[in-house]
Amino acid sequence: MCLSILPGAGQVYNHQAWKIPIIYGAFAGMGYLVYNNYSNMKMFKDEYLFRVNNYDTPRLEGYESYPTSSIYSLYNDYNKNFQLMIIITVGVYALNLVDAYVFGHLFDFKIDDDISLNLESALQPTPLGWQPTIGVGLHF
Repeated sequence: MCLSILPGAGQVYNHQAWKIPIIYGAFAGMGYLVYNNYSNMKMFKDEYLFRVNNYDTPRLEGYESYPTSSIYSLYNDYNKNFQLMIIITVGVYALNLVDAYVFGHLFDFKIDDDISLNLESALQPTPLGWQPTIGVGLHF
C-alpha cells in the first residue's frame, strides 16, 4: 500500500524496473499537456473578461481580428482539454497501480512441468447415506 504513493515503486518491488522510464515519461507528457492547456485556458479567459469589461477592446497580440465569441470558444476548448488531461493523468496513475498490483500477485506464481492427473475413489453423499461411488477427480 505504501508503494502506491510513489509511481514506479511497485514495479521496482516486482523486479520490473524497466517500466519506470515508461511510467515517468507518461507522467511528464501528461504534465506538459496539463500545463499547456491550463496556460492557454487562463490566457483566453483573461482576454475574454477584458473584452467583456472594455467594450470588445482586444488586448492579446495576434488575436485582434478574432471576435469575442471566438475568444470564448477558444477558452472553452482549452478548459475542456485541461479537464480531460487531468482525467487521463489520473487514468495513467491508476494503470500504474493496477500493473503493480497484478504483477505483485503473479510474482510468486510457479509454473513447472509437474502437472499430474490422479484417479481416486472417494466417499460421496447419496440419498441413502455415505456410500462408495465411482468418480473422476483432478488434483493439480
